Amino acid sequence: MTNIRRKIAVFDFDGTLTTRDTLPLFIRHAAGIPRLLIGFTALLPLILLMKLHLYDNGRCKEHLFSWFFKGMPYNDFAALGQSFCHTLPAVARQETHLALAQHREQGADIYIVSASIDEWVRPYCERLGVKDVLATKVEVDDSGRLTGRFATPNCYGEEKVRRLLAVEPDRNAYHLTAYGDSSGDTEMFALADEYFKIK
Repeated sequence: MTNIRRKIAVFDFDGTLTTRDTLPLFIRHAAGIPRLLIGFTALLPLILLMKLHLYDNGRCKEHLFSWFFKGMPYNDFAALGQSFCHTLPAVARQETHLALAQHREQGADIYIVSASIDEWVRPYCERLGVKDVLATKVEVDDSGRLTGRFATPNCYGEEKVRRLLAVEPDRNAYHLTAYGDSSGDTEMFALADEYFKIK
C-alpha cells in the first residue's frame, strides 16, 4: 500500500502574504512618522551596510528594534501588535492568501515562518487558520520590559529551516510546499518538494 505523506505548506510573511515589509509599518504604527524618520536617519549607515551585504541582517534589525522599543513594557508592545494586525488587510497580497486558504481546505498543516516579530505576525496569521507561527521572538527582562535584544536568532535563511525542522523533524513524512519572495527564503525552497517565489 502506498504511504500517503502529510501535506505541509510554509509561507513567508513580508512580501509574500503582504505586499510590503511590515517592520517600518509597525514602527510607524507604534511610534509615529516623526520618530520613525529620526530613528531610520540615525541608523542609516548600518542600514546601508546591510543593503550592501557588509553587515549582518539580523544584527541591523536588532539595532533598529532596540532604538525604538528598548525599555517598553512587554504588555504595551504586545497590545501594539494586536492593534497593528487590524491594519494589515490594507497590505495583504490576495493571491497568496487565496493559496493559503486552498492549502488549508485540502487539509495541509500551515506554518508561517517569518523574520518579522512574533507579536505582530501571530495575531494576524492565527485568524487565517494556521497551525503555528515561527517568527523572531523578543527578549523580556525580569521586570517585564523589552531588553532591545532578540530571544531567538533572526528567523531568516537557514534559521527558517532550523525552526521548521524543530517542530516537524521527520522530513520524509510530509510533502512540503513553500512560498517566499526573497533570498531569505532560498534555504526553505531547497528543503521543499515544490516552491513558489512571489514576484
